[in-house]
Amino acid sequence: MHPEFPLSPDILYLNHAAVAPWPRRTVAAVARFAQENGTRGAADYARWIRTETRLRGRLAELIKAPSPADVALVKNTSEGLSVIAYGIDWKPGDNVVGIAQEFPSNRIVWESLGTQGVAYRWLDLYASSQPEADLMDLCDERTRLIALSSVQYARGLRLDLERLGDFCRSRDILFCVDAIQGLGVVPFDLKRAKADFVVADGHKWMLGPEGVALLYVDPRLRPELRLHQYGWHMVEHRGDYERLEWSPAADARRFECGSPNMLGVHALDASLSLLLETGIDRIRAAVAERAQRLIELIDGHGFELLSPRDPERRAGILTFRVPGADHQTLHQALTGSGVICARRGGGIRFSPHFYTPHSVLEHAVRITAGTAASRSARK
Repeated sequence: MHPEFPLSPDILYLNHAAVAPWPRRTVAAVARFAQENGTRGAADYARWIRTETRLRGRLAELIKAPSPADVALVKNTSEGLSVIAYGIDWKPGDNVVGIAQEFPSNRIVWESLGTQGVAYRWLDLYASSQPEADLMDLCDERTRLIALSSVQYARGLRLDLERLGDFCRSRDILFCVDAIQGLGVVPFDLKRAKADFVVADGHKWMLGPEGVALLYVDPRLRPELRLHQYGWHMVEHRGDYERLEWSPAADARRFECGSPNMLGVHALDASLSLLLETGIDRIRAAVAERAQRLIELIDGHGFELLSPRDPERRAGILTFRVPGADHQTLHQALTGSGVICARRGGGIRFSPHFYTPHSVLEHAVRITAGTAASRSARK
């Protein structure tokens, strides 16, 4: 067992693609913050701001952004995507290209633009053997933006961001990446991906809390995005409360209208300290090793793998079907047996992290096989 993850012995945790457990240091950071707030109020707020600044730096390091000032802290991925979608100056007849099997956050927001005459064109990922090429084929002279997840949430397909980013730059198409299923386990490089926008919640592979998310907007585009949220925090001269003239901050703070989630800031800062100390390359290798072991176990029990077999096409998500099983019933039974997982993409989704013991993988698959067999025998 990893010392940072003293998980209860009655569960097998394979659900990092949904909500991750906090590391021990994150639990301690939240407890300290709560105790300090309860005994000293905001007496040490200046130090809290330093923690917030450090978090921006860690997030910038995670995506290889030029500066911490390029990182906005928003509540969640949906808010970040909405800032982007409703900041662009659309024209009737424009279109957005995406994927049908996206998580609703990265589909509904683009579909909602139909009221402005903007079409959402989607690729059926499950019917595509060459998704990057097929996404490009959906584009035309009115395509303003490609919006997609770096790693698909249901079956875990990892897309070639560099290829798509090169295409977007060559066609003057904006490129928006929802990185929630990749950041923390897959290295990300803004220069290589050529992403204009990056969004990601902290509560999955980054091992942080819900309520804090990264929003990156390319500096050249920041002044062009129309703002719809205003407040004291997003102005250039923040803290000068009696100043009557104001303008939006030049850096990414312009997208943060009000007070930050300081509790979440302290938690995510602690979680990212563990990831960056461990090293994203080491984490990627450890997760890849666990994914490969899961594939061996899935194959060995005769299950049907729905996730990619190619290591370059996956991150930490392994989804599979059990032949003849009702997967809703199977998922309920697994949860009742302490196997914490999800039902996604037509099957059962396991998502281990770098610290997950191999014994957890093996035990979880054995329970899955036994549960499916016992239910089949009762039919």
